[in-house]
Formats: sequence, C-alpha cells, structure tokens
Amino acid sequence: MFETLTEKLDVALKKLRGQHRISEENTAEALSEVRRVLLDADVNFNVVKSFIDKVQKKAVGQEVVSNVAPGQLIIKIIYDELVELMGTAKAEINLSSEIPSVIMVAGLQGSGKTTFSGKLALYLKSKGKLPLLVAADTYRPAAIDQLIALGQQIDVPVFSSRTNTALEIAKKAIPFAKENARDVIIIDTAGRLAIDETMMKEVADIKAAVKPHEILFVVDSMIGQDAVNTAKAFHDRLDYDGVVLTKLDGDTRGGAALSIRSVVGIPIKFVGVGEKMDALEQFYPERMASRILGMGDIVSLVEKAQQTFDQKQAEKLQDKIIKSQFTLQDFYEQLQQIKKMGPLSQVMSMIPGASKLGNTSDIDDKELKYVEAIILSMTKQERENPGIINGSRRKRIANGSGTTIQEVNKLLTQFTEMQKMMRNFSKGKSLAKMVGQRLGR
Repeated sequence: MFETLTEKLDVALKKLRGQHRISEENTAEALSEVRRVLLDADVNFNVVKSFIDKVQKKAVGQEVVSNVAPGQLIIKIIYDELVELMGTAKAEINLSSEIPSVIMVAGLQGSGKTTFSGKLALYLKSKGKLPLLVAADTYRPAAIDQLIALGQQIDVPVFSSRTNTALEIAKKAIPFAKENARDVIIIDTAGRLAIDETMMKEVADIKAAVKPHEILFVVDSMIGQDAVNTAKAFHDRLDYDGVVLTKLDGDTRGGAALSIRSVVGIPIKFVGVGEKMDALEQFYPERMASRILGMGDIVSLVEKAQQTFDQKQAEKLQDKIIKSQFTLQDFYEQLQQIKKMGPLSQVMSMIPGASKLGNTSDIDDKELKYVEAIILSMTKQERENPGIINGSRRKRIANGSGTTIQEVNKLLTQFTEMQKMMRNFSKGKSLAKMVGQRLGR
C-alpha cells in the first residue's frame, strides 16, 4: 500500500541530504516537494497546508546532532506529524457490557460493507466473541445471499428475511441473538450508488430503533478525496463512531487515510488489506506512518508471523539454518506459511528498508505457483539434496511441473544463493540487505 507515495516522499526528502543545518532556506524546496506529493496523493488541500506549516515550524533551526543527517531529522518530524494527523493512537471498537452488543455498518454501495461485515465477524470470533450477522440490505440483488455465503465460510450464523423491511429485520435480530446466545450483532445495512435522502432516513431509523453501541462507516480508500467528502456527509447525518478503509491493498494514493481523521474528526478503526476473510487489520497511526515513510512495520510483521508460524517448527527451522541444513522441502513448507500471512507485496512493505529495493507492489504471488510446481515434481531425495539433480532429472522435473528446463535451473540457482543468505542471516546480516540480494537489486 502507498508504494507511489512512499517513493515520491523519499525522492523529495533527498534534497536535504548533505546539509549541516536545517534552515528555512534548505527546507523550503524539500517541503515544497512534499506538499506537491501529498496533493498528488489526493490529500485534502487544507490538511496539506496545515501539515506543511507544522513541519516547517518544528524543523527550522533544528541543529544536526551526532551523526544524524538533516533528512533524518525531517523524517522524524514528518513521522510525528503523520501520526498526529491520523489519530496518535489505536482506536478500539466499542462493545457494550450489555448482551448483545450492537454494531451497525453503513456506507455507499460498492464500498465493501458486506465483505467487511463478514471480516469483522471473523475478527471478533477470534477474540472469543459469538457474533451474529444481520442481512439488512434488502435492496441490492443477492446481498442477502452474499452475507449468508460469507457466514457459512467463517461458520457464523446469519439472520435474514426475504419479506421484512430492513428496519424490521434489524429489530427482530436482537431477540434472536439473545435466544441463540450471540453476544455481538453486526448489522449490514444497504448502500446506494450515491448519497440520497431515502438511504439516510433508513439508516437513521435503524439507528433510532436498535440503538447501536458502535456505528462503523465503510469507505473505499481508492476513491481518494471523494471518500473524505462522503465520510463527512454520512457523519453529519449518522454521527458514527469509526471509519473503515477498504481496498488498501489496491492502487491507493493515500489521500483518504491521511485526510479523514483531520477533516471528519472520527478515528479510523480498521483497514481492509485483501480479499481473504482474515485480511482485516486494526488501524495503528504510528505503524501506518512508518509504512508511508518506507520505514516498514516490523511490529505488524511479527504479529502476523506469530499468528501463522508454529513455534516448534520455527525453532526447528532456525536450527537447520544455523547448521546449513536448509533444504528445498523446508523452503516449500515455509512458502506455505508465508502465503498465509497475506500477499507478498504486503509482507515486503512491512520489512524496514525494503522500499529501497524497488516497487514491492510488482511482486506477483502467481510466480510462486511455478516454484511450488517445480519442487513438487522432485523426489524426496532431490528436495533434500538438489546437488544430485542432473540434466535428465531436470528435464523430468520440467515436464512434470509444466515449466522449462531454464526455469528449473533458475530455481536451483536461486535456492543455492538463498542457502548462502540463510547462513549470513544466522551470522546477523540485515534482512533488507538479504532481500535485496535475493531480488538481484
């Protein structure tokens, strides 16, 4: 996410390298570039103006201390201001001590409300809750069927009706939840292609009837500044509690994430980062600021790894790496684990310094399928000892995997290089440098 914004900011801040003191003169040009980059990213004009003014005021006159370059000081100031802009701290979802807690989900059609409702149910389920999904979108064709399908996928019940109005469905869901020991209700309301009075009245009526403990507004982050305008219009009528940004894994310029908190005054609580049901993250302003500035997000990376990797397997793998016993079979097993963490481009964006290696959004997960096919076409002996793979074996592996001998040769060469890098890693070399060597950059 934000690959283009990250790259442009990096270029803009290079202008301060080599300076011995931060002054009004040598920051003016750099911050002018930063201003242009933020406007290009569709950040609200007034937000950009205020942001640049604050950065410049804090930066001018700062002395360069120790071996810290002016560019690094400016980045720290910009980082602090980005965190402030996006909310300073994580905002928790409001759950009541009453049972059930009621969460209402609103937004325009196509913003990803229904999918988010399913993701939120899975998220709460992982926290020990017993959610109930409520299909209150009675207008969009197949909306009810979509929510039912999502509920079946994550094993969460769905309350629905083909004959009742959205308001009636929402009201009836509460006693249903109590009767079935469900402690959280998630109401998926209808959206429209544009804001209209009928839509606003319906969600307002549902709010008045069920008195939700939390109202979340879902907005497509790919529509940029329009997302902020829509969020403001909804809040004026609905007074919601939190924002959800969807499709942050797409071609997002960053305007919505950087503007909404400042313009609307409501915190971003969740972000959607993929199509899978577990591709939902709580929003941490400091982590997002770190990603935007190309500093990675090692905390989120570790959290994802902890959720995905088995501790005993990880210790076993570490022992193999130290003893230089890492095999193609180990490599294949690790690929399966890494795939569970999400798209490779997202994983790479969390590695500090990885943005310096090139556009990580170019990494294609589909390429892994060919790698997997090649490894699976090998015998157990070949995976454990690739050195025995001669010409005839390479031909057999290529035919069995639907690839070419050249592709088999490429994988074997890369694996040999990876074994060397694994040995370096065990000796303490930086992860970013290893990845750079791996990608040939």
